[in-house]
Amino acid sequence: MIESLQLKKSAKQWRFPRLRLLLTAFGLVLVTALVSGFVWSQRSPKDLGNAASTVTAEWMKAWQAGEVVALVRHTERCDRSTNLCLGPADGITQVGRDAAVAVGQGFVRLGMKQAEVFSSPLTRTAQTAHSMFGQDAITQDWLEVCGPTMRNDVVAHKTARHNLVLITHSGCISDFEKQTGYPHAVTAQYGSALLVRIDPRGELKVLGILNENAWSKIAQQ
Repeated sequence: MIESLQLKKSAKQWRFPRLRLLLTAFGLVLVTALVSGFVWSQRSPKDLGNAASTVTAEWMKAWQAGEVVALVRHTERCDRSTNLCLGPADGITQVGRDAAVAVGQGFVRLGMKQAEVFSSPLTRTAQTAHSMFGQDAITQDWLEVCGPTMRNDVVAHKTARHNLVLITHSGCISDFEKQTGYPHAVTAQYGSALLVRIDPRGELKVLGILNENAWSKIAQQ
């Protein structure tokens, strides 16, 4: 009888430390999950369309100084949409043309006097560039191929005190993001622009993303 009571007491004493250990472990797992969720939510560059006015003022100042590179994804592909095509099947849709015009107007409002425009040689990027600015862009093969040299290619083609607008592809933008600290970034939307600052010392800073529908908001600031 006495031995039975001692065993029960011993088992009870053993259960409580074990319970505390389990609760502690659960707490650690929960905290880790929350921290990981926060980090994962920051996997893409900043959304400049919903940024504070001070952030907008910062990148606009960089644009006026000719220190910005904008990597723009072409607008809606004809071969992946039921909307009417602008022309060839490997180009963009008429909806894509209208979106490109709106994005181009946003850039024009910023000022294009000290800016160069390059595009991938593919039809959809060439049409996007023409719709944006009313004229053909200078085509560059590296804006189609991209790959592990994408970041260095962007820096190499940036002229001091001149902004650079690159009409390219989502895969190329993903390559650039991977090489600048965003390996898990969300795929770029049609017509979105990834803005990057390259200062006079050649130092690169990813500023954030402007989606196609954000330009009207920017115009009001």
